Amino acid sequence: MDSDFITEVERAFGDSRDDALMQRAGEIIKKGGLVAIPTETVYGLAGNALDPESSKRIYAAKGRPSDNPLIVHIAEFDALGPIVREIPEKARLLAEKYWPGPLTMIFKKSDRVPKETTGGLDTVAVRMPVNKTALSFIKAAGGYIAAPSANSSGRPSCTTAAHVYEDLCGKIPLIIDGGDVGIGLESTIVDMTGDVPVLLRPGYISHSQLEEVLGTVLIDPNVNGAELGGDIRPKAPGMKYKHYAPRGELYIVKGGEQACTDRINSECRIHKERGETAAVICLNTEVEKYTADVVSSLGNTYEDAAHNLFRCLREMDEKKIEYMYIRAFDGEGLGMALMNRIVRAAGHKFIEV
Repeated sequence: MDSDFITEVERAFGDSRDDALMQRAGEIIKKGGLVAIPTETVYGLAGNALDPESSKRIYAAKGRPSDNPLIVHIAEFDALGPIVREIPEKARLLAEKYWPGPLTMIFKKSDRVPKETTGGLDTVAVRMPVNKTALSFIKAAGGYIAAPSANSSGRPSCTTAAHVYEDLCGKIPLIIDGGDVGIGLESTIVDMTGDVPVLLRPGYISHSQLEEVLGTVLIDPNVNGAELGGDIRPKAPGMKYKHYAPRGELYIVKGGEQACTDRINSECRIHKERGETAAVICLNTEVEKYTADVVSSLGNTYEDAAHNLFRCLREMDEKKIEYMYIRAFDGEGLGMALMNRIVRAAGHKFIEV
């Protein structure tokens, strides 16, 4: 790999010990550079959201299609006004409830935000993270950070600094190591530009939680696996392209529990006979049901699964697994968010039983 940078990894503690590191990282951003940072969801690759050249560097470092919008991160609510044309009352209500936190809202953008940051759109996605290191960094960097996930485009998102280093070593000068992230899935994204809010990407904040605050919230068909057409610009990250994918082939098996178990075990036996490597990804309660050589547990609960999913997919690459199988999750709450990521990681490959 051609390296433009010596990539340093510096540990952050989330307190005053980080002051010098935040000042240094902020200066990198102000000069047009990029820094990888921890958030509560996944690690982000940060640049100056108001600098079109900085946004171009983010796309280049990730190998990301330039029509895939970036999320602007702010550290205080008052920073929202200058970068949007209006703040709907429903957006204020949602911000009061879930900002700072794992929630992104889409607004009509002001002229301050370049279209290089928004993927060519007249809307802008904005989030205020709760992670203390992220907030300190945003303030030190000038208040407006564009920060998609800090992984190579299409690869599983990064939940540790080591994952970031694996993907972006030599492409950026600095990775701020904040330890393992808390949630493990990217933020919930809600489009606030119409009369009725629309859920574009599910996350830790569920559809039902949104409706408790807003009333009716529509669900974009793409959330449940529908693919956008080739000429349609995605309004939010993760809507159009294959994402989060391991190097091997991942299949989602849908149907009754026993039928799914039998089919997965059958597929794994066939792979073994062919001399191919295969694995099953599942919850702890299902581990004993499978006879594959590799059975990887996501934990006991859907929260565990959200935290561990991307780590697990990266481990599949480390083990050089050629074929992976996972049973479909229930489509509510975190189950909806998990399925949204898994469908994209699998490239929409389903086995119905």
